[in-house]
Amino acid sequence: MIEEDIDVSVKVIVVGNGQVGKTSMITRFAKGIFTNEYKKTIGVDFLEKKMYLSSLGEEITFLLWDTAGQEEYDALTRTYYKGAGAVVFAFSTTDRASFDDIKKWHAKVVEECGNPAMVLVQNKVDLMDDARMDAGEVEQLAKELRLKLYRTCVKDDLNVTDVFTHLGKEFVNRGGESALGSSGVPSMEEMATKPIVERSANNPASASSAGAGGDAAPAASAPENGAALGGDAFKLGAKGPSVRRTGGKKRMFTGCNIL
Repeated sequence: MIEEDIDVSVKVIVVGNGQVGKTSMITRFAKGIFTNEYKKTIGVDFLEKKMYLSSLGEEITFLLWDTAGQEEYDALTRTYYKGAGAVVFAFSTTDRASFDDIKKWHAKVVEECGNPAMVLVQNKVDLMDDARMDAGEVEQLAKELRLKLYRTCVKDDLNVTDVFTHLGKEFVNRGGESALGSSGVPSMEEMATKPIVERSANNPASASSAGAGGDAAPAASAPENGAALGGDAFKLGAKGPSVRRTGGKKRMFTGCNIL
C-alpha cells in the first residue's frame, strides 16, 4: 500500500468588533509584517499561510478569513462562518465595548459553526495603562466560555504565532476536516459571485491570497501556559518577524469541502 501525502488545510475566521487588530493579526502571522494604518475591512479579507508543526509532524495550510466587525456587514460575513475549523475571538485592551461583545460573537459562531477549535485573544496588551477591563474579568470570560486565553501585542509580535499554532493543533486533534461534516469553505463558483474583500472604500480590491509560506516550526518550549492565563504574557519583547517568505504555487482551497 502506497502512502500519500495529505494536505491539511484549516479555515480560520477572526471575529470581533472593528479596530481591535484583526487584520493586523492575520497580516503579522501570514506575512510577518505590521502596519498601524487602519483601513476598514468591508466584507471578508483572505490570506494564506503554510506552517510546519513539529509536534504533529504535519504541515498545515491556514486559510485566514478576517471578517468585518461592523454590524452593517453582518449578513454577509455570517455566510463565511460556515466550514470554519478554527476561530479567533479578538478584543482590544483599550476598547470596553469590544470585550463586552465577545459573548455575542461567540453565540453567532456557535450557531453557524457548532464547536470548532476556538481561542480568546486580548490584543494591544502593550497599552495596559489604558486598559478598560481588568485581568480578572478577562480570565473569568475565558473560563465562562471555556476558551483558551492569549494576550497579544501584534505590533511586537507577542504570542501571535502561538495563537495559530494552538488552533492548528486543536484542529488536527479533533479530526481535521473530517470532523467538520459536510460544510466547508465556499466553492470557486460561489466565490466568483460573492465579494470577498474591499479593504477600504477607496480601494475596492479583489480577494488576494498572500500565501507567505514559512517552514519554521514553533519552538518546543513555547510558553503556552504563560501565553494563556496571566504568567509571562505581559512580558513584552520586540521580536523580528518569524515568517520567511518564499515563492511557490499556492493552492487556495486545497482539501476544503463545499457549502
